[in-house]
Amino acid sequence: MVKFTIIIPVYNRPSELEELLESLTIQQHTGFEIIVVDDGSDVQVESQVQDFSKQLDIRFIRKENTGQGFSRNIAAQHARGEYLVFFDSDCLIPKDYFKEVENFMEKEKIDAWGGPDKAHESFTVLQKAISFTMTSVLTTGGIRGKKSHIGKFQPRSFNMGISKKVFLEAGGFHQTNLGEDVELSMRLLEKSCRTALIEKAFVYHKRRTSLAQFYKQAFSFGQGRVLSGRKKKGGIKLVHLFPLLFTLFLIIWPILWWIHPILFLVGGSGISIYLISIGIFSTVESRNPVVGLLSILTALIQLTGYGGGFLIEYIKQAIKS
Repeated sequence: MVKFTIIIPVYNRPSELEELLESLTIQQHTGFEIIVVDDGSDVQVESQVQDFSKQLDIRFIRKENTGQGFSRNIAAQHARGEYLVFFDSDCLIPKDYFKEVENFMEKEKIDAWGGPDKAHESFTVLQKAISFTMTSVLTTGGIRGKKSHIGKFQPRSFNMGISKKVFLEAGGFHQTNLGEDVELSMRLLEKSCRTALIEKAFVYHKRRTSLAQFYKQAFSFGQGRVLSGRKKKGGIKLVHLFPLLFTLFLIIWPILWWIHPILFLVGGSGISIYLISIGIFSTVESRNPVVGLLSILTALIQLTGYGGGFLIEYIKQAIKS
């Protein structure tokens, strides 16, 4: 019996898909199948799947473009595994990923799990800076919650596993994009499902390869938080408001000069200390000052992108209601 069904939605990323599939050929645990769902790509991606058909138990589904959430739902209907494992197409999977998952599940009975993401040594300095920004507590990124806590963790779909039975009973993803994984995780917790962070089950996540793409992604994250938060009571917490407050402060900061120059200088000093701290921590973690400097820029992009998306979507939803 197949224990894990890996589900990979892909849209116009053939080279990244190829790298992901290559990383799956060296897994220490081989009890898995793979379903690649082409979400209406404009470029050829099926050939990448065919290239690995002799090395992996892999299937290919092509559908019209409806988004990653619904693509995962379709694949789940065809899965033979006891557990569904969702990876983004821009991830690389360490060879002991499934071994770590099995070791954890031998000790804890869980319905769903998530894991962290890290920067691979082969990533560009920009990708490493973006990775730091998205995983550091200084920018509200990363994995939140106690390391060993069971029951309240919200898995994210770039690295997420869930019992097929639980997934189908929950009705899969209700949103196709914009916080679809957050919304599903909230429903799982409402149903008292046992979720967990498996620290050692991490992936290498490339995320975006340009600042413009990263801003667009952060903007969509802000929108998704509003959409998910409006559906579930308590879905928006104080930590989710930090990017919005930071963005609003940047907007009003120049005005402080006209109110009182001291306020302007104090505000500027606070911003400077915060951003310099990000640069220092990133430099120490990456051991690369270039990554540290870039992390200051990517942090600004993440916070203002998320904050802007949050604000605009909140206003849109308020007008609708």
